[in-house]
Amino acid sequence: MRHLFWIILLLSACEVATPKEKTTDMPTTNIVKQDAEAQLLKLGIELPQPTTPVANYVNSVRTGNLLFLAGKGPTQADGKLVTGKVGSDLTIEQGYQAARLVGIAQLAVLKAELGDLNKVKRIVKVLGMVNCKDTFEQQPEVINGFSDLMVEVFGEKANMLAPQ
Repeated sequence: MRHLFWIILLLSACEVATPKEKTTDMPTTNIVKQDAEAQLLKLGIELPQPTTPVANYVNSVRTGNLLFLAGKGPTQADGKLVTGKVGSDLTIEQGYQAARLVGIAQLAVLKAELGDLNKVKRIVKVLGMVNCKDTFEQQPEVINGFSDLMVEVFGEKANMLAPQ
């Protein structure tokens, strides 16, 4: 397992609509609304069943209107993990695609927790870790596989540099 390629990406803080708050009445301060559920269909993405938590592990924890997601690894549609080190066993593009798989897994957790991805008001923080060879310095290019997917699905709500 020493060569297991893992990207643990946490939506460390994902702001969601509270049960009393209607997503259609949310302030839009400079953020264009985008139908996340429609975007998934448009992109041809079918969300997998979220993994079942084991022991003390949980997929998500909600506190107020923030939802914290636990890390995931890049699991392919057939259930196999993507393995190898970026920069020696995997190309940057393969790492990018693995990060995208992590994003799909996290979207599945969000959907299971919220019932509707349109309840996500904003992605607040993403933490990514890339298993790579020691001299590899292009981790942001790999993690962009995750970030780009979030922007494709949520639009400006996923762009952490967008004005609030």
